[in-house]
Amino acid sequence: MSSQTITIQSTNNDTILKFVSNQILINGGSYEFNNIDEAKNSPLAQQLFYLPFVKKIFITANFIAIQRFDIVEWTDVQEEVREQIEIYLQDGNIAVKESDNSTKKEAIEVYAEVTPNPSVMKFGTNKALTSTDVEYKNIEEASKSSPLAQALFSFPFVKGVFISENYISVTKFDVIEWNEVYAEVRNFISTYLQDNKTIIKELPQATKSAEEQKEVAPIDLEGTPAKIVDILDEYIRPAVASDGGNIAFKSYDEESKVVSVILQGACSGCPSSTATLKNGIETMLKEMLPNQISEVVAING
Repeated sequence: MSSQTITIQSTNNDTILKFVSNQILINGGSYEFNNIDEAKNSPLAQQLFYLPFVKKIFITANFIAIQRFDIVEWTDVQEEVREQIEIYLQDGNIAVKESDNSTKKEAIEVYAEVTPNPSVMKFGTNKALTSTDVEYKNIEEASKSSPLAQALFSFPFVKGVFISENYISVTKFDVIEWNEVYAEVRNFISTYLQDNKTIIKELPQATKSAEEQKEVAPIDLEGTPAKIVDILDEYIRPAVASDGGNIAFKSYDEESKVVSVILQGACSGCPSSTATLKNGIETMLKEMLPNQISEVVAING
């Protein structure tokens, strides 16, 4: 049996619960099933639909979201469902038969966009890449979990790779200009995705920090830290993502009232974004959380 574990995570919709895996479930994209007939390529979803309270199932890279009918409350059945999913996966069974679609290439679009950071180019796509943002600083990091990032590091000018839900930010060394190589990188990414190759095979540090994350998560989701995360997610991250970057909450010190955030993708190392984003985030947090924020410290990822 594998060491695969499943943890339970609530959502904003009380009828929907997420069952999060510490290992990658599928190679990219997502699947939604409204009934057992639609779930022909997912033995796991078919099995779950035999539970009379299951209304809808959504499977993505590292979690399974289930919507229930109102005949039960999640508190009465969630542990039973968690155990069923965990045992199913530990026995080596697959979540989705992705090979059914391997002979048909998806209509993948990849487009290049400049970012405020001259060293970073954003490559957007209509294909879902990951449900969890990941960043790699070198080929050694990439080789442990992302074949796509590892392949991009084969370009001698690639310094860093950031993979988000529907885009990839690539950071280059200064030895070359983007106008000389962006088309080559875009074509490479397009071909890679068209061939349905693995994007991420395992989330970085997932096995090493799983226990630690279980202990820390409930604390992080309470009080001021939870409010900070909500503000970042709603007001800051969408704008930053449009420029190929990401803002991640790191910590909040209750005594000093200092917030630390991590800048990733195009934001990391950008000559102007560190000061601009720090000031912008700091101003917004101070306005929305009066007397709770003294300073925002921005750290390059």
